[in-house]
Amino acid sequence: TIGIWECWTFLSALADATKNVELGTLVACNSFRNPALLAKMAITLDEVSGGRLILGLGAGWNKPEYDAFGWPFDHRVSRFEEALQIIHPLLKHGRVDFEGKYYQAHDCEIRPLGPRKDGPPLMIGSFGKRMLNLTAKYADLWNTGYLGKVETLTEPRQELITTCHAVGRDPATLGVTAMIYVHYPKMMPLPADLDHPPLAGTPTQIAKAML
Repeated sequence: TIGIWECWTFLSALADATKNVELGTLVACNSFRNPALLAKMAITLDEVSGGRLILGLGAGWNKPEYDAFGWPFDHRVSRFEEALQIIHPLLKHGRVDFEGKYYQAHDCEIRPLGPRKDGPPLMIGSFGKRMLNLTAKYADLWNTGYLGKVETLTEPRQELITTCHAVGRDPATLGVTAMIYVHYPKMMPLPADLDHPPLAGTPTQIAKAML
């Protein structure tokens, strides 16, 4: 049986076991935790880790997991949009007052705040027009996938740049990260169900391609 541990418990242990490496979620499903509580968890872990947390969030996608835990699967992006209106000000300022259709946070304040003035950076994993719009509005970092050769990032990145301009944000202020398929021919056969041709070759060739 293949499975995963609960990420926040595991990150807490990693924060204690490490000293320099950045820690984070790539990416956590918004629906699984109350947004105000999630912001409190993130600020607390940023304190415990000495300012090494990156809070990675997405709207969610894996319906069987939703069904197993009894979480609603409907209107995921709309729920995510409301959650960001709670999480973002709590991370940056420690206070929010919000009334939405799916979430509420009335006169909500987080004290104490963590070690960084503007809180841990917020990374959003996103595809599609609505999610890119939310990324341009709220995120410090953008994550996309599942890419292959380096040039497969060109079109998604251009979509993000266009969206940033549309909402009045300088694209240079938004960090870009990507999950990339890497194939080492001598180590494993090539999977048949990849979205894009993978980045392949010797370790040296792969390293040069990613510079």
